[in-house]
Amino acid sequence: MSDDVGFCMLFAKTLGISKDKDRKDRRMPRLAGIDLPESQKIDFSLTKIYGVGWALSRQILEKCRVDPEKRTKDLNEKELASLSKAIEEHEVEGDLRREIRQNIQRLKDIGTYRGVRHNKGLPVRGQRTKTNGRTKKGKRKTVGAFKKEALAKQTVQKAKEAKK
Repeated sequence: MSDDVGFCMLFAKTLGISKDKDRKDRRMPRLAGIDLPESQKIDFSLTKIYGVGWALSRQILEKCRVDPEKRTKDLNEKELASLSKAIEEHEVEGDLRREIRQNIQRLKDIGTYRGVRHNKGLPVRGQRTKTNGRTKKGKRKTVGAFKKEALAKQTVQKAKEAKK
């Protein structure tokens, strides 16, 4: 194995093409377990967290006294800590997803109309289902017309299975 000339070259360290990739001190800001995009403004970056929309994003930034026009990469540790603390006060990410899932499960368990619609995979909020509603129902299942021979074969098979 040591006779191979290229063996030692397998583990050679390669240099990154981008200057930012080589810098180990710069890390992507992480709030509520989500990596925030560095190049975007902080008010938009916060909306990447599940449960934080435009309004809540602005409210949090105002509470923490952070400029909404500031880029995410320009935030200092103090600002990130205050944002993290403010976000913890709200139910976001996993906790929010769990609560929504539990609410739907409760509706299913007690047998409400909405729960039944969730169980059947149909729209819940009164939308029509005769023509649309494909988002909730999923891809169409084609019901093809049978030729006489195929229909006869199928009825014979069903009759045999019924006798067994």
